Amino acid sequence: MSSAIQDSGVNGVSIRKAHGFALIDLLFVCGIIGVLFSVALPNLVRARQGAGAASAIGSMRAINSAELTFALTCGAGFYAPNLTTLGKAPPGSTEPFITSSLGAANTVLKSSYQIQVSATPFDGAPVSCNNLPAGEAGQGFKAAADPIDVDNPRHFATNANNVIFEDTASLWAVVPEIGVPPSGHVLR
Repeated sequence: MSSAIQDSGVNGVSIRKAHGFALIDLLFVCGIIGVLFSVALPNLVRARQGAGAASAIGSMRAINSAELTFALTCGAGFYAPNLTTLGKAPPGSTEPFITSSLGAANTVLKSSYQIQVSATPFDGAPVSCNNLPAGEAGQGFKAAADPIDVDNPRHFATNANNVIFEDTASLWAVVPEIGVPPSGHVLR
């Protein structure tokens, strides 16, 4: 006997009541979900890239602030050569110049961006208060945030001018430690 229940309907005609979903119903629902997913996915990717770019800009601002603070308080007017130097707290303080998420290594991956800092060592730079050896601090610095995702066109950089630059290609190789890079534009 069939699992469908038979019921006497109007005028004694037998009616079968269906229970559950038919395969066509399931395929229809899967099709609708697929269409909605294909419409929403590009917007989700753009939103994620926008959030990563906002985080990279924030990191560039934090590096600018940390480098200026280092130069004024610890580096005798010279800038830190890398992120790990900024990640060391000066004597008498428990707080480093930059957050631990940025100061953990010299190249940091954060919010789908690779962030790095460098400064050309200057022979006349003194020992810093957080034990950076003499001659390792720089007269300027550069920092860059390049996306890990090759489809993300937003690259950022900053330097001792305390300005953030943006371009569609990496600025790491071309941004000077002081001055304006040959490509890109000032982020406003």
